[in-house]
Amino acid sequence: MSQRRALATAAAMLLLAGCQAQRPASTAARYSVDFRGAAKSCSAPKELNAASGRTTEAALAVVNDGGWCAMTLDNGGKPYDAGLLTVPPAHGKVYIHKVGDDTRIDYTPDSGFVGDDQFTLKLVPTDAVLAVKATVSR
Repeated sequence: MSQRRALATAAAMLLLAGCQAQRPASTAARYSVDFRGAAKSCSAPKELNAASGRTTEAALAVVNDGGWCAMTLDNGGKPYDAGLLTVPPAHGKVYIHKVGDDTRIDYTPDSGFVGDDQFTLKLVPTDAVLAVKATVSR
């Protein structure tokens, strides 16, 4: 009986090891859990390059279903230290955070809001500015 249990345990461990070995190695797969809570429909730039000393404009469109819409910033393979909101959105919230080697900006519209919103942020340690226009629909 104990030999049977040992064989079953060994088989389960091999099965588990096989499943783990088949996981994709991409960054998206490693951080896929981070995308829970995203809006079902979000159109945003995938990787923005914000130039130091300039204002970079970006647009996003999101369906207001309670989820967020994200943009990823490229800073040469390392995340920015911080993003400072200089003009906050009038009808939503912005969350600036690191995801792996990227900086991500999440915009969540206020519940029930439909229309246009905008926000501006400064990226630290550079003096790059990002101006975002958001279009929110139902």
